Amino acid sequence: MLKQLIPRPVLSLTVLLLWIAITNAGSFGLLLLGLLLAVIIPRLTLPFWPQAPRLVNPLRALRFLGVFALDIVVANWGVAWRVIGPSDRLSPALVEIPLDLRDPFLATLVGSIVSLTPGTVSIDVDQKNWVLLVHALDAPDPQALIDEVKGRYEAAIKEIFAC
Repeated sequence: MLKQLIPRPVLSLTVLLLWIAITNAGSFGLLLLGLLLAVIIPRLTLPFWPQAPRLVNPLRALRFLGVFALDIVVANWGVAWRVIGPSDRLSPALVEIPLDLRDPFLATLVGSIVSLTPGTVSIDVDQKNWVLLVHALDAPDPQALIDEVKGRYEAAIKEIFAC
């Protein structure tokens, strides 16, 4: 019964916590609305979620979040430095990154991680050839970007989830 009411408990908890943080839910009404949304949103989106990959290494996930947060800060500084400097020093590139992952959700997760890192944007996850197409603001060595994404992000995702 509880599984039918709350099919994705982690998603429900995330929705509720985000609601509380965004609305500063100090009143009973706002908290009740947040609870209602935490139940309704996961149920409405259930058809869009295929079987979720199983988290097998939560400690590695926490460590990865720290590494990812640091990458965002470092990339922000790098992008700011490049934007302030002369634009002729930039080497923008479209880079095809071959993926070892064969799960659409996890491949999209890697693409989202790349997009959240300043200076790079995921354009497409080709599920036929399992290639992630990335635009980089400055990639004088495309192979270095491929190695970084595969070694830093894809490898971590493979360790965190059962693939």
